[in-house]
Amino acid sequence: MKTTQHTADELIAILRLQHVPNIGDILAKKLISHCGSPLAIFEDKQRNLLKIDGIGTHTIKHLFDTEHLEAAQAEYNYIIKNDIECAYFLDSSYPNYLKHCIDGPILLFKKGNIDLSNRKIISVVGTRNITSYGAAFCEKFIEDIAPLNPIIISGFAYGVDICIQKEAIKHGLQTIGCLAHGLNQIYPKVHAKYQADVLKNGGFYTEFWSTSNPERENFLKRNRIIAGVSEATVVVESAEKGGSLVTADIANSYNRDVFAVPGRTTDKYSLGCNNLIKQQKAHVMTSAADLIYLLDWDIEQKASKNIQKQLFIELSETEQGIYNYLQNNGKQLLDSIALDCKLPIFKTSSTLLNMEMKGVIRPLPGKLFEVI
Repeated sequence: MKTTQHTADELIAILRLQHVPNIGDILAKKLISHCGSPLAIFEDKQRNLLKIDGIGTHTIKHLFDTEHLEAAQAEYNYIIKNDIECAYFLDSSYPNYLKHCIDGPILLFKKGNIDLSNRKIISVVGTRNITSYGAAFCEKFIEDIAPLNPIIISGFAYGVDICIQKEAIKHGLQTIGCLAHGLNQIYPKVHAKYQADVLKNGGFYTEFWSTSNPERENFLKRNRIIAGVSEATVVVESAEKGGSLVTADIANSYNRDVFAVPGRTTDKYSLGCNNLIKQQKAHVMTSAADLIYLLDWDIEQKASKNIQKQLFIELSETEQGIYNYLQNNGKQLLDSIALDCKLPIFKTSSTLLNMEMKGVIRPLPGKLFEVI
């Protein structure tokens, strides 16, 4: 049985904890840490649980409500009957990047041929109203990045999501769709025709039970999995507001790299990407080469550029001072650079901009800078 390495009682306890509506993943992990396991939570005395910060009588009442046990038993039966694999957040099968996200789900359901071991993983998201410009970018991006054999994560939704996943399949890349509902259905239904190819070339992740439908709040919740399971997130196209911008914000909160494809200022579905770049919430990405270089995926190219920089780029005394500071101290905030290099903020900002144009440093989300 591939489903889980846990006993029936253990998995039911995890499901039971996941089903309690006023206990989110952060509080659930706190309970598990305090008691030692999900099963131990329900074997502990309620007065002991009340000593945990964030746990009150109202929460305890819901926690021990028998309806959650009954629901967990029913879902367990569905999991076993349909041979669904489960990944508990402390299991080795749980996505490694997602383990570092404080609000990552305590339990993931998966289907397919997913293999995250020793692989480069990136998420690609964008508008459901993809334009010819966005579609052409997706096609070229996958074509160029395919030799590195990355895993492509997306949401299996209309537009950019399904476009990038179809291109990944075309080039034999593993692709994973993160769903906003249970594994008993596919949304949108028109994408059911791609389901078999995705299962063959990767699979699906979801934290939602078979009783969950594709409701709006589920899509927003699902976005943190898309952002958390990968090394970086790419936004291909987005209007001024949209779910892909939420995913980008979550990725930034996880300290992951975010890339955005720029577009004309007059294009509606480039406004979101242009704003991410303008607000320094994303790196500019005009081709796969930008991502490959900034993520150090092509070591030989990186080394070659560093050597070239040292030989041919001249820095002013102020620039050299900042360069040496960043080289010795790693990523630093704008304020810290100004303070430690004894420079006014305005001069530090203009100097950093000049250095960025020379290709010796790069800006990061949160007003951080580092040497390239």
